[in-house]
Amino acid sequence: MIEVFLKGVGVGLAVAAPVGPIGLLCIRRSVAQGRAAGMATGMGAATADATYGLLVAAGFSATGLLMRHASEMQLVGGLLICILGVMTLRGFFAKTAPKPADVPARSVLGAFASTYVLTLSNPMTILAFAGLVAGLGSAASGSANAAYVLVAGVFLGSALWWLFLVHAALFARTRITPAALRWLDLLAGGVLIVWGAKIALSVGV
Repeated sequence: MIEVFLKGVGVGLAVAAPVGPIGLLCIRRSVAQGRAAGMATGMGAATADATYGLLVAAGFSATGLLMRHASEMQLVGGLLICILGVMTLRGFFAKTAPKPADVPARSVLGAFASTYVLTLSNPMTILAFAGLVAGLGSAASGSANAAYVLVAGVFLGSALWWLFLVHAALFARTRITPAALRWLDLLAGGVLIVWGAKIALSVGV
């Protein structure tokens, strides 16, 4: 079981570590809105990773259902990323330069929910899990509870990566000026829009 758990941690790290639109969103929220918003973003992604890990490891029929609707999910996910990019750009075009500020609890919950949905809407995540979990061989099938031990490891591995990323961003937050934050909004917003458009337009390609 320990072997399965540790392999799950490795899978979680492998899936979470590549910095994509969710990673960029986590960095931006950590810098602009504080620790709570950054952690909520990371935990939303980690929870989505664990959800996909559970579906794949347990062999749920829902996995096939999700893959049949992969194109629709990809389109919705791309559009949502574009919307988040536009919202982020508002900080750059504001009349006054934004200042790093902590956000209320309701916004933290929204950060968690939006990231969870965004991560789930990426069908590439479940394909990555399918390949990684299949590579575990018999280690993941040693007992009836192996799938759940694997998922716990996936969540921990993913959460550890997001914890590292948030604290790296918070370190930068103490040194960033309002003017620099405005340019961060431009960079993050622009990248999110381009990334989201690429995801949405690649449907069916």
